[in-house]
Amino acid sequence: MTTASSPAVPTLIGSVQRALRLMEAVGTHRDGAPAKQLAREAGLPLPTAYHLLRTLTHEGYLRRENGVFLFGAAAEKLVGGRSSRPGVIVDSLAHWADVIGAPVYCALYRDGEIELVAVADSPATPSVREWAAFRETGHAHALGQCLLGQLDERAREDHLDRYPVRQLTRYSVRDRQTFLARLRAMKRMEPVVERQEYALGTVCAAIPITVGPAVAAMAVSLPLEQEERLLAAIEQLRCEVTTFLRSFVFSISI
Repeated sequence: MTTASSPAVPTLIGSVQRALRLMEAVGTHRDGAPAKQLAREAGLPLPTAYHLLRTLTHEGYLRRENGVFLFGAAAEKLVGGRSSRPGVIVDSLAHWADVIGAPVYCALYRDGEIELVAVADSPATPSVREWAAFRETGHAHALGQCLLGQLDERAREDHLDRYPVRQLTRYSVRDRQTFLARLRAMKRMEPVVERQEYALGTVCAAIPITVGPAVAAMAVSLPLEQEERLLAAIEQLRCEVTTFLRSFVFSISI
């Protein structure tokens, strides 16, 4: 019971407050910040921060790129503006991942960098863990190979000057010239297939997405023991994306 002299105290949810402090901390860093820095700025123990950051990332409010956290599509939807297109991408990827039964990825090559736009997965079909910086290892994963394959020779050379070819696993391409020869041999509309070059025990396939001048690609990944499903899965994704592009203006220039 409350009186005029003892106003009601609202019920506060501590975990929500902590998550909001983390979101506020992320918002102060235009280029993102690592978990340790965000935990310190939000005044949270590191394990608590890690748990909340994983949850916020899973829900799309944050995205993790090259070891730092930035606002994700769901956060951008809250403030309007250019958020509608990322929201459409995220929702579409989630649908396709569910239909195909495999993680689905979307990436761009923009301003000289490989940029992972969105990933959709589930507890039953988890995405590949980014153990080596995604934008720096395009030579080793299907999405990166597909994006670099769409560039002209000069742009490829420039990219590899900044991010040299290095062997991530025993299956990775060994040197720059071998990798460039592989790119030149690629056929425009054929899937790019990568087997354990980025992550052991994983196979991936990617397809180019042509939308205006954008250099874009989408991919699926599967455990090695399900490799026989890979080509069927990427062709199913191609059909889903083609149908979507025909029925909706799918602008990837976000």
